[in-house]
Amino acid sequence: MADKTKKVVVLPGDDAAPEAMSATMDALRALKLPIDYVEFPPGEKWVRGETDAAARKAIDASDTTLFGSTSGKTTAITYLRWGKQTFANVRPVRYSKGFNSPLAKPDGIDFVIVRENLEDLYLGLEGPLEALAPLKLMSKILRAPLDTSERGIYAIKVITERATRRVAEFACQLAIKRKRAGGKGKLTCTSKYNMLRESDGLFRKIVEETAARYPEIKYEQFIVDDFARRLVQSPHDLDVVVAPNLYGDILSDAAAGIIGGLGLAPSGCYGADYAYFESVHGTAPDIMGMGIINPSATMLSAALMLEYLGFAGEASRLDAAVRKVYADGRVLTPDQGGTAKTSEFTRAVISNL
Repeated sequence: MADKTKKVVVLPGDDAAPEAMSATMDALRALKLPIDYVEFPPGEKWVRGETDAAARKAIDASDTTLFGSTSGKTTAITYLRWGKQTFANVRPVRYSKGFNSPLAKPDGIDFVIVRENLEDLYLGLEGPLEALAPLKLMSKILRAPLDTSERGIYAIKVITERATRRVAEFACQLAIKRKRAGGKGKLTCTSKYNMLRESDGLFRKIVEETAARYPEIKYEQFIVDDFARRLVQSPHDLDVVVAPNLYGDILSDAAAGIIGGLGLAPSGCYGADYAYFESVHGTAPDIMGMGIINPSATMLSAALMLEYLGFAGEASRLDAAVRKVYADGRVLTPDQGGTAKTSEFTRAVISNL
């Protein structure tokens, strides 16, 4: 157990996300840990600029942040990601008995997608196509100048050696950690390196070089469309997967689908000296106020947070309690085939802590 009181910022998010966060906070408080929670209001109640500034100050003074999800109202997410340089988005995909998986044999699925979290196409570098005219760009595919006379939009994809090397290193270390805990000890790299030979090719090359320094782990690489097939056809073969930002985002949602949906998908975003934790799913505005949102992803993200803070035993208890409720199968939310309210599911989890 951690030897001092920790400070955790709680950003409940927008729409229905605060309902999942409220349930998670009930479970966390039931563990009676030495944690001071600095809680902010839902995004709908933020005062533009003022609340964001207060959140940034609190984040800087905290050990970590537990985040709901945002539709754009909770603006501090940008600071958590780029301001705190949380470069590795870790998204575990682990099937448990009772999860509403569409697969015939999901037992044993247990892998992690590590997504580079800061660059690729997620820098907002977009604009009118005509703005590229002065560059006189040549298409290597068409072997002709880029036609900028058409009305359209460009987007710039950025893959740097530094960012790729640090996420590759993180993924290798995670593969070793999982191997020591009884896992496969395998790293899989995926990108579209057959077409995007410079950018995605650089990502593949650096991951391959990094993995070569870790002879204790197995290494493989697949073009992203082939990997998408493997994700569905043979997910049991996977252990740690590393991918650029956009592919990792898309593939981790697909991966959640094979075990039962986004309501079961936790994540943590790790930097060199800070991390924050959030569910993979969105804000579910269509069920806001209905009291039926599945809090599992937020609870499982909180378990990752507890491990990060040094509360390993309590992290295992929370993770196990959530999975016990599914194994029992009597108190599940509608997305998992049940009829339980969020509050009923929460009480069941707390009773299993």
